Amino acid sequence: MKTSINFKAVKSDSEIHNFRKKSFDYIRKDLTPKNEYWQEQKIADRIQKIETYCKEKSGRKLQKNAMPVREAVVVIKENTTMQDLYNLSKRLEEELKIRVFQIAIHKDEGHYDKDTNEWKPNYHAHLVADWQDLETGKTLKHQSFHYSKMQDITAECLGMERGISGSKARLEAIQFKIKKEEEYLKILEERKKEIKKELSSDKFEELIIKEPDFLGFQRMKIEKTLANMKKLYKAQKSQLLKNKTDLETKTKQIAEFSTKNESLKKEVQFYKSKNTTLLTNESVFVVEKKKYLDSVMDTLEKAIQFERLKQPYLKIDNKKQLIDRLSKISEKVSKDNNIPFSSFDEIFKDTNNVAQLFTLLRFGIDQNRNTSIKDTSLKTDNQTEQNEPEKRRGLRR
Repeated sequence: MKTSINFKAVKSDSEIHNFRKKSFDYIRKDLTPKNEYWQEQKIADRIQKIETYCKEKSGRKLQKNAMPVREAVVVIKENTTMQDLYNLSKRLEEELKIRVFQIAIHKDEGHYDKDTNEWKPNYHAHLVADWQDLETGKTLKHQSFHYSKMQDITAECLGMERGISGSKARLEAIQFKIKKEEEYLKILEERKKEIKKELSSDKFEELIIKEPDFLGFQRMKIEKTLANMKKLYKAQKSQLLKNKTDLETKTKQIAEFSTKNESLKKEVQFYKSKNTTLLTNESVFVVEKKKYLDSVMDTLEKAIQFERLKQPYLKIDNKKQLIDRLSKISEKVSKDNNIPFSSFDEIFKDTNNVAQLFTLLRFGIDQNRNTSIKDTSLKTDNQTEQNEPEKRRGLRR
């Protein structure tokens, strides 16, 4: 399955659409609960922040025609998780300075096939990003190779095939249309042959309606005969269209299964190779483990930030409340992103991580993971460190 990412100027109603703040007639409401959302800041607040920073950094106002906030629609798979999109956002920031501050996963959009009435889902995600260059205060300037790299990063982070370039896509679209027209011409020829065959056979005589005139001679009734011919034509046309539809459906299914099969083969081969490397190279294993745990920690932090944005005035005063709250959020993150809880056990072993997460829960303020936490109430004493396994088991429950 191929993916693509395309950024454009953010629309005024993006948040209404992305976060389903009102009902739309083109979505399936029964599937809306499967959507997922995350935001660090509202678009209006981010634009105000960008304009202020531009004035401070460059001494000039942001240009009127600038597009400081942009939105991308990303093609995803059914099992793409929020963590996958967090990882994509992190890579976009590291390599292209694009800072994503809103994500919405939509699984309730699609259409019903006209012929089979089968639901065809349109799995995609909306990424809203800050397009400001922090070094100049102006908007980021990207070249064509940067946009190509953007496609590569997206395909790599989401474990999907990279979409083809624009010029090649247009060429293939034209070739596809030509092919479809040729196929339609063949169908018309077949239909023509079938009708000729029917009309040239003995059945043609059966279509002719004759009745005696006032002299007793048998005369062909043109209107009734033409009506019979029209009925035959309609019957033939209906059967041919049905056969065409069935053939197209089966051909498409075969193509989809073949593509999926090849994709799965490549994925299995990749993971086999990676597994062999991890088992035989200890240094690679350590690096990959750290990268994975950092990614899980990042996902957990963003989930907590989102919860705090939804309930900014919620007070959590004691450690029991903190542990209960962290437990619920961890369970949800584990379920939504298919993360084994043993990964959270590893994270909770580090008291700095626990202190960082508790701070986010209490104040909703993002802090550097390596910065020391001065709040002594969050530091653990020797007894707490001894009881750490029990705490983790409590979080798991």
